[in-house]
Amino acid sequence: MKKDTFDQAAEQNKAAAFHVDPTEQADHSAEIGENETFMDKLRQLIRQNKLAAFSAVLIILIILIAVAAPLLAPYDPAAQSLRDRLSAPSLAHPMGTDKLGRDILSRVIYGARVSLVIGLVPTFISMFIGTILGLFAGYYGGKTDFIIMRLADIMLAFPSLLLAMVVMYTLGGGIINIFVALSLVNWASTARVVRAQTLSLKEAEYVEAARSIGVKKTTIIFRHILPNCLPSLIVLFTLNIPSAILSESSLSFLGIGAQPPSASWGLAVTEGKKYLFSEPWIPLAPSFAIMILVMAFNFLGDGLRDVLDPYLKEQ
Repeated sequence: MKKDTFDQAAEQNKAAAFHVDPTEQADHSAEIGENETFMDKLRQLIRQNKLAAFSAVLIILIILIAVAAPLLAPYDPAAQSLRDRLSAPSLAHPMGTDKLGRDILSRVIYGARVSLVIGLVPTFISMFIGTILGLFAGYYGGKTDFIIMRLADIMLAFPSLLLAMVVMYTLGGGIINIFVALSLVNWASTARVVRAQTLSLKEAEYVEAARSIGVKKTTIIFRHILPNCLPSLIVLFTLNIPSAILSESSLSFLGIGAQPPSASWGLAVTEGKKYLFSEPWIPLAPSFAIMILVMAFNFLGDGLRDVLDPYLKEQ
């Protein structure tokens, strides 16, 4: 009898050890369901927006080509061969040669480095400046907000390309000066977006709770408000890169951007424009490269906006 009682108690203890509270099980299932639902929606969005997914793959491919340019380029982009000048596309030169006999395919491959660096670096710098100024303007308000936003209004009152031209004419041509010019003229739009989100987020309950227990203002700004601005900043980053690439191409086309013998796409278009009707491959190859890269970043930005923008999710 004692043995039966002991066995029965052991079985009850074993069952209790593996027993899960229904409330906890429901909460755990709901949490897993939410995670699975989010991932399912993300996969579904990627499947539906195949253009954005293809654009991301294309951008990665262009980045890899730019990194491996010394291995992939068939010729030195600066090597001249006057005997082969203005040659039509052939097996030796798949995209032909320019007026100095330089291989256009090699220059297009190396030009990807220039366009990507000019697209990424000035965009990152300008967004960093705009984010910091927008956070402080939105959180502190008052005179700080007034001064920063008036500066932003002044910057936005003029076309960014015109301001970049003024800076380039002042500093002179060159890649470094393009970095400076594009970084100085493109921060205002980011500052306005971040300021608007900061004005909304600083009234949130978790920010009020942090403020009530004496958390420092800078800690609240960078640990509680900034992370909630990152989705919009990621979308802005991908959409601002094409603008920087086009600005560099425009400045180089006007002769105040990248200088020879740099393998810039914009400079290549400038040098080949007078051969548009006689040797069209000279200006068209870098033109198509610019168009493909810009469109890829734009389509990727649209796809990321669909995924990350909370307002579109609610709609």
